[in-house]
Amino acid sequence: MASDSPESLMTLCTDYCLRNLEGTLCYLLDNETLRLHPDIFLPSEICDKLVNEYVELVKTDSIFEPHESFFTLFSDPRSTRLARIHLREQIVQDQDLEAIRKQDLVELYLTNCEKLTAKSLQTLVSFSHTLISLSLFGCCNIFYEEENPGGCEDDCLVNPTRQVLVKDFTFEGFSRLRFLNLGRLIEGVNVETLLRPLASLAALDLSGIQLNDVGFLTQWKDSLVSLVLYNMDLSEEHIQVIAQLRKLRSNYCNLICGRRHLDISRDHLSSYYKFKLTRRVLNLFVENLVNLTSLDISGHTMLENCTIPSMEEKMGQTSIEPAKSSIAPFRGLKRPLQFLGLFETSLCRLTHIPAYKVSGDKNEEQVLNAIEAYTEHRPEITSRAINLLFDIARIERCSQLLRALQLVITALKCHKDDKNIQVTGSAALFYLTNSEYRMEQSVKLRHQVIQVVLNGMESYQEVTVQRNCCLTLCNFSIPEELEFQYRRVNELLLNILNQSRQDESIQRIAVHLCNALVCQVDNDHKEAVGKMGFVMTMLKLIQKKLADKTCDQVMEFSWSALWNITDETPDNCEMFLNYSGMKLFLECLKEFPEKQELHRNMLGLLGNVAEVKELRPQLMTSQFISVFSNLLESKADGIEVSYNACGVLSHIMFDGPEAWGICEPHREEVVKRMWAAIQSWDINSRRNINYRSFEPILRLLPQGISPVSQHWATWALYNLVSVYPDKYCPLLIKEGGIPLLKDMIKMASARQETKEMARKVIEHCSNFKEENMDTSR
Repeated sequence: MASDSPESLMTLCTDYCLRNLEGTLCYLLDNETLRLHPDIFLPSEICDKLVNEYVELVKTDSIFEPHESFFTLFSDPRSTRLARIHLREQIVQDQDLEAIRKQDLVELYLTNCEKLTAKSLQTLVSFSHTLISLSLFGCCNIFYEEENPGGCEDDCLVNPTRQVLVKDFTFEGFSRLRFLNLGRLIEGVNVETLLRPLASLAALDLSGIQLNDVGFLTQWKDSLVSLVLYNMDLSEEHIQVIAQLRKLRSNYCNLICGRRHLDISRDHLSSYYKFKLTRRVLNLFVENLVNLTSLDISGHTMLENCTIPSMEEKMGQTSIEPAKSSIAPFRGLKRPLQFLGLFETSLCRLTHIPAYKVSGDKNEEQVLNAIEAYTEHRPEITSRAINLLFDIARIERCSQLLRALQLVITALKCHKDDKNIQVTGSAALFYLTNSEYRMEQSVKLRHQVIQVVLNGMESYQEVTVQRNCCLTLCNFSIPEELEFQYRRVNELLLNILNQSRQDESIQRIAVHLCNALVCQVDNDHKEAVGKMGFVMTMLKLIQKKLADKTCDQVMEFSWSALWNITDETPDNCEMFLNYSGMKLFLECLKEFPEKQELHRNMLGLLGNVAEVKELRPQLMTSQFISVFSNLLESKADGIEVSYNACGVLSHIMFDGPEAWGICEPHREEVVKRMWAAIQSWDINSRRNINYRSFEPILRLLPQGISPVSQHWATWALYNLVSVYPDKYCPLLIKEGGIPLLKDMIKMASARQETKEMARKVIEHCSNFKEENMDTSR
């Protein structure tokens, strides 16, 4: 399960070594094959961790690069020792097992390793003298080998290789094997013949296998302590055999296979089952399996009434004592069960259930127990259990938040490619990470949530998953909490926005996230995102909305995102111009003349462009200057549109009369309109703007070529330090603004009203320093 405790030093070192194999444990032979350094000798505790963590990284971290020759690092038991390894899915191939065949493995868990073929059966024989635990769950091709029916090269062209079932393999020689999982074994393999050589099996899992005759199980009646027959269509004969397995108990099994000591549960949606559980069958288990501590009968329909009368069932305080059990047959238990699986049965809703832990759908505790019990091998059940958790988190308050989050994270990581779990899991995460639960979640846990959400976005282009994932990301502080995956999350969002067919709601959320991600980050981040195609993507969205004559949140967020990503980032400003950004600016102004928020965002962006000296000549056209001049008189969004238009013109004026390469409008006429605009603004206006640096404004102070630009800059500083002194007085002092203002006051070219305003700025900052001076001793 996902952990909320700090990572151990062992885990941190393992992760670092795996991500830097060439710089730590290995070198490259012939620039291709990984080789362990000759002076390295690693014990099994370290080797097991390296292999198991490697599998986890390949499966869950898209940035991690797998190595084709990784398993060859463990080919020599004189330098590396493997004992207990867990391998999953497409990561493992025949040659990988072959590479480690000399190791003395004690536990080998292979889960859904569909690339393994009958070649790996022969490799398993290499481990036969040491293996105690073996799982082949879901390895559907491991009993198939390739055969060329023609037998020669020419015939191969006519008769290609075919898959042939291997029927002669048995576990002969596996003398120490005690735990065996053959879940989802393919049809055609004779299970009885396969297992007969095993002298003393302690735990056996035959999930998803249909066997009409299980009489052979009685050969282990003196050793078998755990039996899993999930989704096996049972009969009376099956029940009679199970009742003879009197050794089913807890102690040894707890060490190797968990809690479910007798599991005859089923997925009631998967197919039609004739068998119905009766009171007599449960009585038979209680009477014969006297050492039983765990039972799973989830998904079963009860043919007879197994419960006590309703009045008696509801009497007294809730109890787990067998004598008070609401399930009549369980009154014969000597002690409460450690675990009782009742998921998707009517029994889970009863009052008195004689078990310490119950899986079911009655309440949060039962649902969480179900997710915990079934995640590893039963995604179909887990998905439905998570859906129940989703309803609990949506409607009620989740009382076991930490456990719930950890379980959902584990399920999403374990079943990255299962659509149903990705849909239900991502939906549950949205409610489990909202502000109501924020204080209960550590940084590590929230990072784990972000990683599984991004995994889901990568794996599925399906609308529901994408929407759930994007909504969940909105529950985080952006960009701070996403910065550790900054490049990855931007790439995923841009990929969503660049899809030809876009869901409107996902598009709106994705643009909002993109905008938030480029706000308040350093310029290196902005430049990197710009190179990913951010500017082009936003302009395409704007172009599409223009074509539809629609000014909605997507349009406004797109312009806002461009405003943010071009802030003090000349390369992105240049991209905006190169990709016909000015053309779209003019078209948007014409198409949406009353959209104040849109105008503010567009003018804010052009203010960033105008700050780049090399790009200003591209703004020096009669059309653009006329538009900016006319916007000086705009009352849209308070003073914001007029203020930003004046800012653009202030930077253009700063280049001097010789840079004014147009006849109309005249430079003096525009200057006059700028003065009039500034004088019309309320100095106490509250601003819809956020400055990270005053550098572009401060550079307009020490000059005499454009007094109106100097005045605009001084007015901007006065407004900000007056209205937001706590934020902007320290920033102005830090960036050396006070000496620049003092020098400007001495300039003969500066206007008197500008000097008066500058003195007020200095006074505000001086008063702020005095008020915040530490006078304590």
